[in-house]
Amino acid sequence: MSANRNWTADEEQSSKLVRKAKESPFVPVGMAGFLGVVAYGLYKLKSRGDTKMSVHLIHMRVRAQGFVVGAMTLGVIYSMYKEYLAPKGPDDK
Repeated sequence: MSANRNWTADEEQSSKLVRKAKESPFVPVGMAGFLGVVAYGLYKLKSRGDTKMSVHLIHMRVRAQGFVVGAMTLGVIYSMYKEYLAPKGPDDK
């Protein structure tokens, strides 16, 4: 018996990622933003001045988490709009 029963042989990981990105488009945006904030914070690590390392890392974490939470909030609003407010076509119920 396979450990991952939901995986099918014809669906590769890249196509699964593309399918999930189409279902909820703000997840990749949140991931990219998180990586961008962390990369920028690590780049600015040398020029932090007199700021302690722990304070710099805490600020970087808060910014990254804020970006992810913002992307999640926009994703929820977008999905609610699609489900409840968007005009439905003749084939949709």
